[in-house]
Amino acid sequence: MNSANNQGKIPGFIHNFMPGLEVFTRYDRSWLRSDLGAGLSVAAIALPVGIAYADLAGVPAVIGMYSAIFPLLAYALFGSSRQLMTGPDAATCIIVAASLGPLAGGDPERYLALMVILSLMTGILFVVAGISRLGFIANFLSQPILTGYLNGIALIIIAGQLQKLFGYSSEAEEFFPKLIEFIDKLDHSHLPTLALGLSLLAVLIILRRMVPRLPAALVVVVMGIVVVMMLGLDQNGVSVLGSVPAGLPSLHIPAFEPAVFNTILGDATGLALVSFTSGVLTAKSFARRNRYEIDANQELIAFGTCNIVSGLAQGFPVTGADSRTAVNDAMGGKTQLVGIVAAGSMLLILFFLTEPLAYVPTAALAAVIMVSAVGLFDFKELRDLYEVSHRELLLSVGTTLGVLILGVLPGVLLAVALSIAWLLTVMSRPHDGVLGRVKGIKGFHDRGDFPEATTIPGLVLYRFNANLVFFNIDYFRDRVRATIAAAESPVEWFVIDASSINVVDITAIQKIDELREELAAQGIVLASARVKQSLSKYFKNDWGVKRREVHAKYRFDTIKSAVRAFNNRSRER
Repeated sequence: MNSANNQGKIPGFIHNFMPGLEVFTRYDRSWLRSDLGAGLSVAAIALPVGIAYADLAGVPAVIGMYSAIFPLLAYALFGSSRQLMTGPDAATCIIVAASLGPLAGGDPERYLALMVILSLMTGILFVVAGISRLGFIANFLSQPILTGYLNGIALIIIAGQLQKLFGYSSEAEEFFPKLIEFIDKLDHSHLPTLALGLSLLAVLIILRRMVPRLPAALVVVVMGIVVVMMLGLDQNGVSVLGSVPAGLPSLHIPAFEPAVFNTILGDATGLALVSFTSGVLTAKSFARRNRYEIDANQELIAFGTCNIVSGLAQGFPVTGADSRTAVNDAMGGKTQLVGIVAAGSMLLILFFLTEPLAYVPTAALAAVIMVSAVGLFDFKELRDLYEVSHRELLLSVGTTLGVLILGVLPGVLLAVALSIAWLLTVMSRPHDGVLGRVKGIKGFHDRGDFPEATTIPGLVLYRFNANLVFFNIDYFRDRVRATIAAAESPVEWFVIDASSINVVDITAIQKIDELREELAAQGIVLASARVKQSLSKYFKNDWGVKRREVHAKYRFDTIKSAVRAFNNRSRER
């Protein structure tokens, strides 16, 4: 069955809006075995992780199950990636807890109500961004800064699980106080909890290394249940999950709270930025590995529907899950059907096998979360930055320290601010150079690259490798003045090679006019070559036409024609 025929059966807007549906209409039965196996494997990982991350988000275990199940069904229809699995994410959960904890004021019911509002609002923001074609925001956080942010989140998560793994009570809320508290209370650890937790942690690490295809998290959780039930550890002070309600969630949309709207909107915006950036990077990496492309704008819509569905199911915000996506890819998953199989498998457990979940030890969940957090910490990226760019390494480490000191939510703002600062720094101090001729090579070339390049006395050919806008125009003027001062002979013409300039603003134009007058007073002509017509698209057309007419005498189509005009200038005198 070919794609054209399938598209004829599906209305165009549905075909474009729900790419997963189009995949199912042309499904090849030979893919079914791989998709079934991958779906069961994903479910074996996603279920214990969902339960563990529910604890991280500060909600009952069943909420984590809802958040692991229902978004998978939405993504199977709306997602453009054939491998990506959506669901609870460590960074997302810690942001949720940091966002809603202060607003809920210790009231569990209000916390759950605010969580649903946050999920729905995050989903709506995603969908609006997707319809508005804002998929480019996936590149808004640079990779080193995103790495630094997630590394900070990983450390906060690990510190937060120490009390559950060692079995002591905790009052500290921030990262460094938690570490100090850990040292102080280490000798107050609950020994049965510590023994169980460390044993399960060791098993989990060994299984992940020795048998990577085995659902190690599920094995550890099942082992924890068996040990607790056999030894009666829940009667000896070992904390367990408690009863988990079976069946589907009740559809309930909490009452809107205008007083917290602005706060939750800000939290949802930061959550959407971070979760989409990390999620779409996962989708892109696995799409590249399997040799196809994803649509970033469609991913925004898909993430939006996942979060809306999660909110309607009383779940928390979700994103692309790298560990479950890796399992899917390793097991040979071919299509979005994997998500449906995984969700269906977990639904069966939710209906018929919730009773054993009551005996899941909290220490087992802490072990799962800590191992996941260690996986979130990107040692390789830090090592690569150390070898390649110390400046970007400092930005990454600075972001991590900012998250640890300032907190999770201010850390989002810090990450955005550092990304903008890095962008402005790069663009405000771009490379520039004087051009000359190189023997045996056509054209004009930067003397920084070719020191042997020759120039014409009295003529400077200058290239500024960036757009000219308000934040770098003063640097541009300073560089022009410095270049003239450093010239080997008195300058008569200064020609700007504008081939690398794609955008100018009114501030830059005004200051270039001032520079033209300044140079004219010194007897220097300011000319331009290879100016793009598209530079005028941001201004009124008639104004652009008049400006081109005024400066037509010293505006040239090529550098060669500018050089010819300079050489012929004596004939015009």
